[in-house]
Amino acid sequence: MAENKKAIISSTRDLVEKYGLMAKKTLGQNFLLDGNITDKIVRLSLAEQKKGDWAGETVVEVGPGPGGLTQAVLRKNPKLLRVIEMDDRCLDILREIRGYYPQLDIVCGDALQFDWQDMAEREGKFHIISNLPYHVSVALLLEWLKKASCFKSLTLMFQKEVADRITAVPGGKNYGRVSVISQLQCEIVRLFDLPPTCFVPAPKIWSSVLLFKPRPEPVEPALLEKVEKLTEKAFGQRRKMIRQSLKSVSGLERMAAEVGIELTWRAEDLSVQQYLALAQMM
Repeated sequence: MAENKKAIISSTRDLVEKYGLMAKKTLGQNFLLDGNITDKIVRLSLAEQKKGDWAGETVVEVGPGPGGLTQAVLRKNPKLLRVIEMDDRCLDILREIRGYYPQLDIVCGDALQFDWQDMAEREGKFHIISNLPYHVSVALLLEWLKKASCFKSLTLMFQKEVADRITAVPGGKNYGRVSVISQLQCEIVRLFDLPPTCFVPAPKIWSSVLLFKPRPEPVEPALLEKVEKLTEKAFGQRRKMIRQSLKSVSGLERMAAEVGIELTWRAEDLSVQQYLALAQMM
């Protein structure tokens, strides 16, 4: 049935032209209109999770825009696809798509205000997929990481430089607060990188698609908050030795010795697990 619908429904590019939809710079919109790319995002995400489709699964897409990624997800047969879109100009396109795929649920609202915990408690764990608006990508990610136990997976597109920070290892200039928190909560796989020419309008930077697989026992919110505060202090003065950047941490010398940290190290020298160990002793 889905394959027949795929042949009938208009392409994303045709839908954009039909409704006269132009990307809004103020909303950080860069539309992905190439069906080959949106299909690739879904295909690689499913393959990495050892799945052939979304059968029986609930998926949430943030910022669907004209629905290119939306259609790619729907073609893989989710039980439910809930899309959260704050730009009401996109709603007519999404409603047209829903005419072909009744499992599409449209929510007009701000994803930063959405109650993810409540949805997980009511409906069970779910997947998130999104070509994230770049100006809110890190804020959304950090919010989701605090609630990692709500999700089965997160397939997210970022500016490549942000993706490089998320996946960075200790010792490099890209390693920072978002690296530590992301890697504590999830196993992260880079699926592929995209050039600016894939988007309309074309941004000035490359993009990357990352798959986040929440760890079986993610760090609890109270402890994660301690890690956040610790990394904020350390990376806020990353050029200084931690004896200076973390001097406000009570018992730092004793705790550092216990987990094999030298006070002459700088923020980027500590591993993800060492930050966690320090936070556990605070």
